[in-house]
Amino acid sequence: MKLVIFGANGPTGRLTTEQALAEGHEVTAVTRRPDAFPLSGARLSVVKADILSPDEAHSAVAGHDAVISTVGVPYTKEPVTVYSEGTANVIKSMNAHGIRRLVCVSSIGANYEDAPGEAFVFRKVIVPILLKMGRPLYEDTSRMEEIVSASGLDWTVVRPAGLFDATTTTDYIVSKTRHPGWFTSRKDLADSLVREAVDNLNVDSRVEVITTKGVPSYFQVFAKEALHIGKK
Repeated sequence: MKLVIFGANGPTGRLTTEQALAEGHEVTAVTRRPDAFPLSGARLSVVKADILSPDEAHSAVAGHDAVISTVGVPYTKEPVTVYSEGTANVIKSMNAHGIRRLVCVSSIGANYEDAPGEAFVFRKVIVPILLKMGRPLYEDTSRMEEIVSASGLDWTVVRPAGLFDATTTTDYIVSKTRHPGWFTSRKDLADSLVREAVDNLNVDSRVEVITTKGVPSYFQVFAKEALHIGKK
């Protein structure tokens, strides 16, 4: 399968690229800094492009079977538009080239809902702080989800929780409803993105990816990831 991955030079983008290549797929890794991209291979093409440029997105998308977006930005007080504007460019490009399958990363912070059984301190203390810190980011991921769901494409929005690094893929949970847990390893997220795109799972759906094994503590995720969330 021919996959194009936007945001390929981020932590999750690199893992997603690596996963797809390991499975034998042809991958085009799209990044603004191709000279800093650490992967190489016979089935890998690295393309310099900015998702916010309609012309560059148009060129990058051509000739592929599916598009995966792992684009992300850190917490900021400034308005965020990369999710909504960038994804709109990708969708326009996909329509122009007749490509149907789109899988993109969002966040459980987009239109957040409490999960049944979630710890009180998490629901009442940690979540409100994180949602406030990430408000511009979550507002734009929400806008992106609306654009994607109205695109008419075969789309899947993947919502990870607090991202952390791990060395192996686990038996993570994929759920169409809010599931208890605020942890997603980037390894599990990368695997889920490839599975959704290649196996055509959960079409026209928003799904959460939740890691339940080997997760850090709430405090560790809050202290380490809060200032870097968005670096998909």
